[in-house]
Amino acid sequence: QVQLMESGGGLVQAGGSLRLSCATSQWLFSISAMGWSRQAPGKQRELVARIARDGSTNYAESVKGRFTISRDNAKNTVYLQMNSLKSEDTAVYYCYTQTTPQYWGQGTQVTVSS
Repeated sequence: QVQLMESGGGLVQAGGSLRLSCATSQWLFSISAMGWSRQAPGKQRELVARIARDGSTNYAESVKGRFTISRDNAKNTVYLQMNSLKSEDTAVYYCYTQTTPQYWGQGTQVTVSS
């Protein structure tokens, strides 16, 4: 059974930082580009950041310069460092694999208070 285990969400004040983690199995991590998306109440799911196996990255315009995605191949883990958080970053954040089929984590809540 494929699992993506997310952690690191929580409540933070605007301007603060959080780091999300997503761990999965070695075989899946080794073949997958990984990413994070988010969904705020009443809004569509939005892709936030993606990192390929070679480490190249892509970001949504709304988070460029504030969020950093990285991967630790030794730990089979992808991270999302979120700095200068804004109230509009409040959402459930999901880790996913860019594979067929695609796999998703259970989601972790990030709440930014203004």
